[in-house]
Amino acid sequence: MVLCSDIKDLRLDGVELLAGEAGLNRSVSWTYIVQTRPYEDHMNKGNFALLVVDYVRYDITEAYEAMIELNELGISGFAVSVIDDKEELPDYMLKKADELELPLFFVRWEGASFVDIAQSIGHLITEKEFKNKREGDYLYNLLFGYDINERYIEKISKQFGVNFTKPYRVGIIVVDRKYGINLEQDEHYYEYYTNSLQHQVSNMESHPMFMAFLNKFVLLFEAKENKAVEHEIEKILEKIDSDPRFNKQIKSMCILGAAYTDPRKFGQSYQEAKSLISRKDLLPNPKNKKVLSASSMGLYKYLFNSGNQSEILKYCNERLRRIEEYDHANGTFLQETLVEYFMHGFSNAKTAEALFIHRNSLQHRLDKIEELLDFELNDYTEYLDLLNCILVKRIMYLQ
Repeated sequence: MVLCSDIKDLRLDGVELLAGEAGLNRSVSWTYIVQTRPYEDHMNKGNFALLVVDYVRYDITEAYEAMIELNELGISGFAVSVIDDKEELPDYMLKKADELELPLFFVRWEGASFVDIAQSIGHLITEKEFKNKREGDYLYNLLFGYDINERYIEKISKQFGVNFTKPYRVGIIVVDRKYGINLEQDEHYYEYYTNSLQHQVSNMESHPMFMAFLNKFVLLFEAKENKAVEHEIEKILEKIDSDPRFNKQIKSMCILGAAYTDPRKFGQSYQEAKSLISRKDLLPNPKNKKVLSASSMGLYKYLFNSGNQSEILKYCNERLRRIEEYDHANGTFLQETLVEYFMHGFSNAKTAEALFIHRNSLQHRLDKIEELLDFELNDYTEYLDLLNCILVKRIMYLQ
């Protein structure tokens, strides 16, 4: 992904960064020449905006106001040219750009034209996309190719610096998003999010192979004992998901397959990770980790392969029968309460907040659970058995 820093590094004649240096890591999706309002009808998130102060449509004050409005809409950078270089950009505009951490460039009237800038940015984006596609093609063949021979493995090793004498594992980054009223805007948000994610991944210290595939993002990386790469992925996803520009509309999680040394088994690692995607929201995740391994299935994956599913289901049904019947008859959520109480560390306050109910209502639910099942909540052996029954049934119905 192209950044504002890449535009600065082009060193185009007459183009100078005046302010907003802290935002040079903003990703650029394309260019946008500012002409008429409403801007949101023409601009996409991540556009690098270009504006001419011509004293007809825009004077300096109007350019300043446009900069603020466009920043709220998610531009990556802002370049201003003043006809005949009649005046410099004022200090208050520079200070505001610094405050917004929005890269503000000044384009001399006799320097680079907006056409030059747009073409240069377009060339950078196209070049980067070609490089990513090339790497993605190699990774796709490695994971799904029918004939992964020694020669092909050697070729990838040389081109991408992959050492296949060490174990590697596959990670699948799954992006979940909420849809609003404006579907077109949702798509722009999603595209900008994925561009930002791709940039973060491509700049990882571990340099994993990476590709976009079927609305997912697939990584192949060395599985180190200290799990340094997994921790790096966790930090990246936490950072991007907390970005206010995405308004909590988009979030992601990375699912990991097992590690293998034989490149012919990397496809198996992918399938292991893929099999967990539909179950990722069912497994307990009290710390809201962004990276989950196929090993998170724990004993559940063995239960479903042993041929005794009917016996397991019968036990779980009997164990949960009374609270299931109560929930069905009264429209309550006792099973959900059991799970959330565990997820929030048996804290009444946090559980009530998560369930959007009063603490007294929560306590009433907990008392009813103890009454129906004839056990005490601090009997953690019993509690764990009930929790396992709930999760087993949820996961089993996805088989």
